[in-house]
Amino acid sequence: MKKTGTANLPLHYGRTPRWLFNRMVSLASEITEILVYEYGQREFLRRISNPYWFQAFSCVLGFDWHSSGTTTTTCGALKIAVDAEKFGIKVVGGKGKTSRKTPEEIEETADLFSLSTRDVERLKYASKMAAKVDNACVQDSYQLYHHCFIFTEKGDWAVVQQGMSDRYARRYHWISENVNEFVNEPHSGICADRFERETLDMTAKESEEARKISVDLVNDGPEHISRFFSRDGQKLLLEFDREFTMPSHHPILDIDIGRDGMKILKKAYEIQPQNYEELIALKGMGPKRIRALALISELVYGAEPSWRDPAKFSFAHGGKDGHPFPVNKRIYDKSIETLRDAIEKAKIGEKEKLYAIKRLRDFISD
Repeated sequence: MKKTGTANLPLHYGRTPRWLFNRMVSLASEITEILVYEYGQREFLRRISNPYWFQAFSCVLGFDWHSSGTTTTTCGALKIAVDAEKFGIKVVGGKGKTSRKTPEEIEETADLFSLSTRDVERLKYASKMAAKVDNACVQDSYQLYHHCFIFTEKGDWAVVQQGMSDRYARRYHWISENVNEFVNEPHSGICADRFERETLDMTAKESEEARKISVDLVNDGPEHISRFFSRDGQKLLLEFDREFTMPSHHPILDIDIGRDGMKILKKAYEIQPQNYEELIALKGMGPKRIRALALISELVYGAEPSWRDPAKFSFAHGGKDGHPFPVNKRIYDKSIETLRDAIEKAKIGEKEKLYAIKRLRDFISD
């Protein structure tokens, strides 16, 4: 059964205290070891890519459940806590400029994981496309500023990335086993404060025809598209033919195709992309070009894309700002110690393993 709902994720300023962040790293390491030991690397990725589990995980680590920093700090703690040699899992990327180092960090792990050049390029492509899709194909007004890419020695991967709009955050989750196409229902979940009234979602199943026509428009040549725009710049589709009426969900936007946009469309025409994913992957094919093609697809050819927001939502030790109660250092350290002890006993044998897990369950219930 799928669960849905909402949660506020307002922007919180300030930094996590060093004493708390160090404990977050230690606890994240112990939880990761239990997950990998009990269920394997792939299950670890499944948990991280599940928005509900990730939210609960961040609260266990000690973060405020409704803070935007939940994502950035939890991922930051994981990046330090997850030892690539020990777990066969690598966490790369991060916030702002750090996110742009993701391809470089993937390459640096190639030798450690014995990844082929093809595997490395595939992982870099996955990182790039996940970011581009959430910035350009899901037009919900949230600008990405954080990108965390997690992959295993076997080449499986997951993405946790976050965008910001009007001081509120929206978190996007991906996992490789669910991605058949990067432009067709690729997310494992999207967490948000609110459902936006109008979101152009070109990844929705309902947008399939609009995706196909967008590719056809580009492959027919920029001259074909330019008929819908004036030579001096934009001409609203509403003005192109008096028979057209602008649907209520279409804002009258300054879709600046312009000269630069036409150059990009011309390059796309020369390449002749075979499908929508190839089209989106092209350099310069950003939100404005994607939106313009979607509008033409609907208003001229009747292929309506989805305007439905794809978002859904998802304290053990207290929160860093004292909500709902201050972090108790003694209990936090006891949690780390208990998990570590359970792991060591679980390694002894099956009989001891059951005892260790029972102890852990008793501890949590207390």
